[in-house]
Amino acid sequence: MKIYLDNAATTPLDKAVLAEMLPYLEEHFGNPSSIHAYGRKTRSAIEMARKKIATLLNTSPSEIFFTSGGTEADNFAIVQTIEMYQVKHAITSCLEHHAVLHTLENLAKQNKIQLSFVNINEKGDIDEAHLEELLAKNPNSFVSLMHANNEIGNLYNIQRMAEMTKSYKGFFHSDTVQTMGHYVHDLQKLPIDFLVGAAHKFHGPKGVGFLYLNAKNKLHPLIHGGAQERNMRGGTENLYGIVGIAKALELAYQNINGHKNYVTDLKKYMIEKLEQNFEDIQFNGRSGEIDNSLYTVLNVSFPPSEISDMLLFNLDIQGICASGGSACSSGSDIGSHVLRGINSSRDRASVRFSFSRMNTKAEIDYTLDKLMELFPKKLALV
Repeated sequence: MKIYLDNAATTPLDKAVLAEMLPYLEEHFGNPSSIHAYGRKTRSAIEMARKKIATLLNTSPSEIFFTSGGTEADNFAIVQTIEMYQVKHAITSCLEHHAVLHTLENLAKQNKIQLSFVNINEKGDIDEAHLEELLAKNPNSFVSLMHANNEIGNLYNIQRMAEMTKSYKGFFHSDTVQTMGHYVHDLQKLPIDFLVGAAHKFHGPKGVGFLYLNAKNKLHPLIHGGAQERNMRGGTENLYGIVGIAKALELAYQNINGHKNYVTDLKKYMIEKLEQNFEDIQFNGRSGEIDNSLYTVLNVSFPPSEISDMLLFNLDIQGICASGGSACSSGSDIGSHVLRGINSSRDRASVRFSFSRMNTKAEIDYTLDKLMELFPKKLALV
């Protein structure tokens, strides 16, 4: 039996999304920059996709720019805003995704900005009072704080933090990769400068994402070499990816509350069973708190044991795919910067189980059974 519980890393492609993409892989293959009929057909598909995403997010199509994914979109917003507006100070947290953290750290190393880190407690909460203190000392700052943490699932109030940033005349960017397609984003109500999406996080294809760029901001291109994306991103567009991301987001929004309720029930069930069957089970960050965390993520801290170092490997042998942290760092042995940031115990094995609407309760039961078999009997309550 194969169980996939690593949906925060990537999700399975929805068959309806593939069906939407196939004609643009097989029949409608024209270059969207060409003026003939083949090109006009594909250009129309791209602009229809842009309009669909803009409508779902309650914004203008002119504010949606397609990218290769969330990482490029984050880099686009961060690097170009700091350059264009000569921003001298940036604020982030030590728990951000490396697409944000490493980009800002690199700019700081080049002496282009001074970088400040907002305080974080051991649950992974952002100290909003400290954020305001930093903003008061450094108005006109670039602030980048994610909507939900990809490892520990903490949800942050980006509405409040965006409003705070704007009150000090700063720029607010949020990596919304983990919440796009899972929560409603109304950009008429959210005073944000930039947010991002990546199709493969909500059952779309890999290699495509988008940046929302508030029309109040004017940026230079990140990629030169062509007039695509209204002169903002050179290079022939990922046509079928763009068609796919729009369809995936449309499907996500069609039953967004139903999907949330279904996946939340799976997460609740796993929490209850883990607490019933293990001594000293813990949950990293707020991931074990249903109302305070991303419903797709559960980061479990297991009791110390001799199998801790090999737990993920043993789960894989049993056909269970999960993660020890951020999937974008897979293959690295340096450990999770997020778990280090909240001072998680290094003696305990931590596993991120992340769910989607394609998972089932039977899969959770199978996973729980295999966990019970793997751990010493004195730690598992049998």
